[in-house]
Amino acid sequence: MLDDRIKEAHTRRDIFAAIGATALPAALFADAGFNPARAQALAPAGKPMKAAFSNAGLQATWCAQGKQAAEAWGKLMNVEITWFDGELSATKQRAAIENMATQKWDFVAIQTFGIGTLTDPIKKMIDGGTPVIAMDTLVAPPGTVPIHTFIAPDNVMMGSVVTSALVAAMGGGGNMVMTQGALGHSGAQGRAKGFHQVVDGNANIKLLDEQPADWDVTKVARIWDSVLTQHADIKGAFFHNDDMALAAHNVMKAKNRTDILIAGVDAMPPAVNAVLEGVMVATVRNPSCRIHGWSVAAGVAAVQGGEMAGKDIPDFILADGPVITQETAAGHLWLQKNFLI
Repeated sequence: MLDDRIKEAHTRRDIFAAIGATALPAALFADAGFNPARAQALAPAGKPMKAAFSNAGLQATWCAQGKQAAEAWGKLMNVEITWFDGELSATKQRAAIENMATQKWDFVAIQTFGIGTLTDPIKKMIDGGTPVIAMDTLVAPPGTVPIHTFIAPDNVMMGSVVTSALVAAMGGGGNMVMTQGALGHSGAQGRAKGFHQVVDGNANIKLLDEQPADWDVTKVARIWDSVLTQHADIKGAFFHNDDMALAAHNVMKAKNRTDILIAGVDAMPPAVNAVLEGVMVATVRNPSCRIHGWSVAAGVAAVQGGEMAGKDIPDFILADGPVITQETAAGHLWLQKNFLI
């Protein structure tokens, strides 16, 4: 399970820190999955490569930044990237990926709008010998599609840590709302799980609403216009991404309800600045640049380096990101500007 792999990665990291990595012999490194003798430089493709990428929808700032990061890494690694926009629609993304599957690519990287919505065209590309890398959300239930690797954050952790910060700012209790992303998206499912891990069983918290808005700021505006009309007392709100949080905040301002504490996920620059300005309580980085950039590197390694799925590259790679504080915000924005996190 994904959670078990994340725990194992954290355990190995803690062991290394406790023992002192510099004192470990090469054999012990090899046992832990890393052999210094086999370390290699990150190298660009020797000949130009063509890759196809798709994410949930470029209307979302996280997805738009991911496209920029992939293209920047592609230039560094001699990869020409063609983009197939998911348009925040499972139906539209399916049509785009069906088109993608009719063409020849050196490798492909996809963030699906929903689990299982693209299985057939993805299998067609894999059967044709194209490595397919899953980004941020599962393309299908684990074990059903032989993808090259899955690069994603710990969504449960992100949901729980931001909710914990929000509840603390609320004084430990009060009426809450959670506005979810797309229910078929494994990232949204993990964030909801993290949220419920914090609030369930807390008798001081009442959950008023947890509708999905599908990452769509227009839907958020409609939902929050209704929520604010129905509920006169809301103390805090957790959003599955920051675009939705800031869109809801605009509705709150229009209705003079800016006393509601808000928090989100992704730590895009507008949200980082909102934390600095006190508009948002907290955000946590879902590292779009790492996920999309590492996908370029993984594709080049698969094609040029001959890396095999399940042998030379693990089936899951954790792309982590920090909680944003006022102390770390400036450095974090620099890393994003250079597509490093």
